[in-house]
Amino acid sequence: MKSKNILCSIFIFILFSVIFISCAATGKKETLQSQNEFKEIMPKIGIALGGGGARGFAEIGVLRVLEQEKIPIDVVVGTSVGSLIGAIYADSGKVLDAEFIAIPIKNEDIFDFKTFSFFSGGFVTGEKLRSFINTNLRNKNIENLKVKYGAVAVDLRTGQAVIFDRGPIARAVNASCAIPGVFVPVEIGGKFFVDGGVTDPIPVDFAIKKGADVVIAVAISPALPPITPKNPLEVVFHAITIMSSHIGVLGVKNADVVIHPDVGNIAYDDFTQKKRLIEAGEKAAREALPAIREAIKAKTKKSPVS
Repeated sequence: MKSKNILCSIFIFILFSVIFISCAATGKKETLQSQNEFKEIMPKIGIALGGGGARGFAEIGVLRVLEQEKIPIDVVVGTSVGSLIGAIYADSGKVLDAEFIAIPIKNEDIFDFKTFSFFSGGFVTGEKLRSFINTNLRNKNIENLKVKYGAVAVDLRTGQAVIFDRGPIARAVNASCAIPGVFVPVEIGGKFFVDGGVTDPIPVDFAIKKGADVVIAVAISPALPPITPKNPLEVVFHAITIMSSHIGVLGVKNADVVIHPDVGNIAYDDFTQKKRLIEAGEKAAREALPAIREAIKAKTKKSPVS
């Protein structure tokens, strides 16, 4: 009888032990499930690149820092020189490739001056710019670029800013860079287009329309000439950059972060200062990193694990 009671006690002990271990395992499993039931969804990050002539090479420095810090760029939208830098980057999505193409650029690679004609509307045809893009970029059409891209130009008749996100890259960049009175307006689909900086110098809203949740804007301030410009070309360009700068202040209001590279008084057509400009872009981007990370964190979403 005594041995029977002992066996019964052992059986009850084993039973309770099994139940306890099972409950502990289940609880642990449920805890792990509760910890992993949500996954983070990173926001799409867009960069809006403004104009500024040669001064826009600072934007390469900004892109370099973002890549080094593993901040992915999902959308690139550019105006004027920003459309050129943006296209060069979007071609492969790698800053090293963009630097390899951009750093050798010279004034004569972009500006093909001719005798001004009131019938053509400018001194520069844009043929060299288009040739440069077609020669150096792997892709010829915007749809084939590695990064979602758009170039902003202005319809000369209506004054409406438009984004070119399909079709030939060279044509879109030419339209976006067509400084009024300097470049010949670019005809596309029976309409004539000029530099996007006329009404949308830093295309933040277009980056949002292209799907960006977080927009990083790069604003290049206008150079202050040592003396008042008198050459017609310099007068036109400086007047436009002043106008664009003031409009740009309003345009960046919807940006999450605005980066202002300190490019000093480097002239808009000085292509010999690219190293200094890139370094200025790097410095400004590094200073903006805390704000960029905070903006990304604020827009990061959590979704249940399916």
